[in-house]
Amino acid sequence: MGALVALTVTSGTAVASAEEGVPAGLRTEPLLSWEACGLTPEAVTAAVQCAVADLPLDYDAPGGERVGIAVAKVPATDPEHRIGSLFFNFGGPGGPAVDYLQSAGAGLFATLNARFDIVAFDPRGVGQSTPAIDCQVDEASGEFFPDPAPTPLDVDVQELVAGAQRYVDACVAANGSLLEHVSTANVARDMDALRAAVGDEQLSYLGFSYGTFLGATYASLFPDRYRAMVLDGALDPTEYIADPVSLSTAQASGFELALTRFTTACAVDQAACAGFGGADPYLAYDRLLAAADAAPLPADGYPDDPTPVTADDIRDVTLTLLYSKQNWGLLAALLASAEAGDGSPIRAVLDLLASSDEVGSDPFLSISAGEQQWPRDVAEYLDRGAEEWVAFPHFWSSFAYAEVPLALWPVRDEDAFAGPFEVPASSPAPLVIGTTYDPATPYRGSLQMVADLGNATLLTMEGDGHTAYGGNSACIDTATETYLFDGTPPAPGTVCTQEVPFTALEGVDAGSGASVLTARPVARALLATTR
Repeated sequence: MGALVALTVTSGTAVASAEEGVPAGLRTEPLLSWEACGLTPEAVTAAVQCAVADLPLDYDAPGGERVGIAVAKVPATDPEHRIGSLFFNFGGPGGPAVDYLQSAGAGLFATLNARFDIVAFDPRGVGQSTPAIDCQVDEASGEFFPDPAPTPLDVDVQELVAGAQRYVDACVAANGSLLEHVSTANVARDMDALRAAVGDEQLSYLGFSYGTFLGATYASLFPDRYRAMVLDGALDPTEYIADPVSLSTAQASGFELALTRFTTACAVDQAACAGFGGADPYLAYDRLLAAADAAPLPADGYPDDPTPVTADDIRDVTLTLLYSKQNWGLLAALLASAEAGDGSPIRAVLDLLASSDEVGSDPFLSISAGEQQWPRDVAEYLDRGAEEWVAFPHFWSSFAYAEVPLALWPVRDEDAFAGPFEVPASSPAPLVIGTTYDPATPYRGSLQMVADLGNATLLTMEGDGHTAYGGNSACIDTATETYLFDGTPPAPGTVCTQEVPFTALEGVDAGSGASVLTARPVARALLATTR
């Protein structure tokens, strides 16, 4: 989605402020100076502009330290019918957004861009905002996280905990007081200040995944300051903050179900699945993992990094590509190549994923640990790791054992908001979108978001993958755009059908797998749709 770049724009006086005359250090409404910042021909054509918002690090001490929030916008293409600005958040926590507009222009939001300025901002501590969270460690070194992923049969508890402690200590030492002020509630306060800075009396917002928690937090803190709010791929906001273990377990279960649905579809349509697995792709997947455990697959066909492919590598690429049904063809081609003994395409895609990772683990862990109420007893993570190894045999390694640093985190943001997450009847009803087989934010989270908010409308997509808006279903897209344009929600109980077919990766025949030359460019295009 484009490289992160250092912005050269600074705060200025191009936008009038209701606080004009107030010393800059005490303003809560930033003054923005916009400059062209597109990085691609598409973004230049879209006239993407960037600015930096100067805001308090601590809203309880507005005259103290400051943060620079990176902001970007694409002006509305139909200014005569312009409604205002549409803010968005892709999720995380810790996902940036500015670089997306700098590379894609309006991109996903092209239809909405007719009547809205599309506005992106990198949350405090993230992306191009300053200071940005950086623990200054090499996670691949093996010093902090075990490699291969441990199981209850071989886990070295002392080393697992010691590595997690080294990581936590490095993060705290490298980021100082910033970690005390990166809660979602403070991001919501930043977003409210940006709303005022762009001249909108009320916020229009589209949040995906964790971005639905940001939206629910904003609606609860500022119930009279938004006109429309879409929460796509919603989670249970109370569970997210107060019981993250249950949310983590639900995600592990969701990805196991997604793998089952993918392999079932493979059995039905072997052509789409590049011939992977024959009559029983689920069994073939387990056999592939066992073979890679016994002897990692050669990747000599990828000269940039011919490191053999391990079972953990296969799990990692599988989990990532299961985020989007559009990527099922790519996943099938990679698995078919691996089944044939060639790990090169998987290594190439893993390399691509690493270079384009939008949500770094440093901000993800720092923000999560600083506001969510994770257990403090390491033994709970060890017990859960053993249970999840049995219950979730393909993806256990991404959850309990990997979450040990959260038990050791010493920093809390005292301004974090833990609810209640409620929307009064006098406020506009947010539109909550849930996908029935969403692996990352399972459907029940959308149901609970509606129940918690009280005043909200549920829109359902029957389908697979994480989040729904943007090319999955014309029904979903039309309902979302109508609501954002004129505030009219879909009828209660509306259910839409996903329209994304399971198709073979272009240029790959059944049984042939994927060449590195095919996988890499196609992966780049497909992964651009993955949030």
